[in-house]
Amino acid sequence: MTIGRAGKITRIDPLYGIPGGEVAIDCEGFDTRLPAECAVIFDDNVAQIVALGSRRVLAIVPESTRTGQVSVRLRAGEIESDPVQFTIAKKLVGDVHPVTNPAFDPDDGALFVTRSGSRGEELPVTLFRIDVAGEVSEYSGDIVNPTAIAFSDEGEMFVTSRLDGVVCKVNPFKEAVSFARNLGVATGLAFDRDGVMHVGDRTGTIYRVNGIGEEKNWADIEPSVSAFHLAFGPDDSLYVTGPTVTSFDTVRRINKDGEVDIFYKGLGRPQGLAFDTEGNLYVAASLRGRRGIVRISPDGTGAEVVVAGVNLVGLAFSAEGEMAVVSIDSVYSLPMQVHGTLLPR
Repeated sequence: MTIGRAGKITRIDPLYGIPGGEVAIDCEGFDTRLPAECAVIFDDNVAQIVALGSRRVLAIVPESTRTGQVSVRLRAGEIESDPVQFTIAKKLVGDVHPVTNPAFDPDDGALFVTRSGSRGEELPVTLFRIDVAGEVSEYSGDIVNPTAIAFSDEGEMFVTSRLDGVVCKVNPFKEAVSFARNLGVATGLAFDRDGVMHVGDRTGTIYRVNGIGEEKNWADIEPSVSAFHLAFGPDDSLYVTGPTVTSFDTVRRINKDGEVDIFYKGLGRPQGLAFDTEGNLYVAASLRGRRGIVRISPDGTGAEVVVAGVNLVGLAFSAEGEMAVVSIDSVYSLPMQVHGTLLPR
């Protein structure tokens, strides 16, 4: 049966997505008189429709055998619209349990991600390495409940343990050696431009840690119900997210003197965050009910969802402009051609 027109797609928002994420498809003249005859198709995969209208459709990005650029079409009966390009993330690995950002090794471009597990759970492997060819290997099981990963300006890898309140240094022999202790529920981890380590204790403290592992209380903010996530911005301030019980959470900014203000307010469960070279801040969060990766302008006045996804907890940028995105159980890659800020080497 043929009915009316499939209309014209004028915009897809956002243009990048992870299977399970929700996208909005703006259109003209989509004939929806017979909803059962209407469909949204990503390549050859029919998507679940959340809301249907002649000018806008909300659909869920389907699981797909193809990743990267795919075509999206509207269908009304036997009539289809012209296709519009959309990019679906490539899944690199599943059955992991990240709780914040992954991290790229600045020396060889490999991506490191954790299997954190429930509190106190001892797993045989808790740290994985994904090389530039996409090969996944088991790296270490020495750290219980590993949380944040960060590389120093000398290329050394450090990992927090939220169970023990420590930061471990992982040496080239894959051995984890305790570097700093007494850090509470240690979650977030970041280095400033001078190479000074900062660690977030989700009960409300940001510590500065010197080169021999001595900690000092640097700033105090509202506790988080899950974790603190840290990233230094181009202004040398530390930006912090930490989900609370409210649905209108903030990104806090802490200047060099430890003074705290609000950079952006209005996110739902903000988690891992990272800056690009243009000064935009990317956060795994929800914005006005839409979930995914949110991009906030350098001045904090505007925000938009740029990657659709659910249960996302962090992200990182590779030297080649790939965005690695982690959910509560999987790692994905998106060819966004966005470059992140890197420490000087």
